[in-house]
Amino acid sequence: MKYIRIIPRLDIKGPNLVKGIHLEGLRVLGKPEDFAQLYYEHGADEIIYQDTVASLYQRNNLTEIITRTVENIFIPLTVGGGIRTLDDINIVLRAGADKISINTAAVNNPSFIDQASRFFGSSTIVVAIECIRQNDGTFLAYTDNGREHTGVEVLNWAREAEGRGAGEILLTSIDQEGTGNGFDLDLIRMVTAAVKIPVIAHGGAANVPHIVDSINSAGADAVAIASMLHYASVKLIGDLTGKYEKEGNIEFLKGKKSFKSFGQENLMEIKSQLNDSGIPLRVLN
Repeated sequence: MKYIRIIPRLDIKGPNLVKGIHLEGLRVLGKPEDFAQLYYEHGADEIIYQDTVASLYQRNNLTEIITRTVENIFIPLTVGGGIRTLDDINIVLRAGADKISINTAAVNNPSFIDQASRFFGSSTIVVAIECIRQNDGTFLAYTDNGREHTGVEVLNWAREAEGRGAGEILLTSIDQEGTGNGFDLDLIRMVTAAVKIPVIAHGGAANVPHIVDSINSAGADAVAIASMLHYASVKLIGDLTGKYEKEGNIEFLKGKKSFKSFGQENLMEIKSQLNDSGIPLRVLN
């Protein structure tokens, strides 16, 4: 039986957890280690940390946050953003990460996947593919947190990444990301049919039926969720507004804004509903 992993994804800018739409318009939600701790306690299978501006500044700045996080959580942690060399991978792993996610560096230099998988093992290497649907129905990959057009066709790139030693693919629909309109099931279906390695679906989930569809209809091996968790968790973690006045868009934290239907269920409730829907879960808290 294939067990499905439910993986909170935490996008990070500077010291803060942030969230946007289509990977843009980032609003501050809190400290990532606080959210990671809550998700661990609520039964997360893994955690993904993504430095949203790392490739722009050609560095990953998460080592201190990683170190603080892994002091208290004991599930796999995947870290991405700004990882360009084997030394970068080594630094992140030594800080406490279990896996690394690469996108920009892999597209710019595909042999980096070969080198990384040989040196650290395929199970450590996740290739992130950020996609935008084109007018003809095909999908192209983007880099730098969705900022840069590459012209690289997604299905061929997924197959190449697998052939070069990637252990998993983290598949993001930029069109759907942050919208709450559901996953791009066509995209997930096409990629899961094209490769044999696990595919983590990301981008668009607002409710449990969206997650069920990504698994039962499109064949995802794991699901990364963000908005539908984070907006609920702000309420559980408490009042944070005094800490962020100089650190970004904090209007959501001030209580002046809400966003769609996000924030209704915590991770325990989500996993319970998935279990009731017949989804085989690895961890049920």
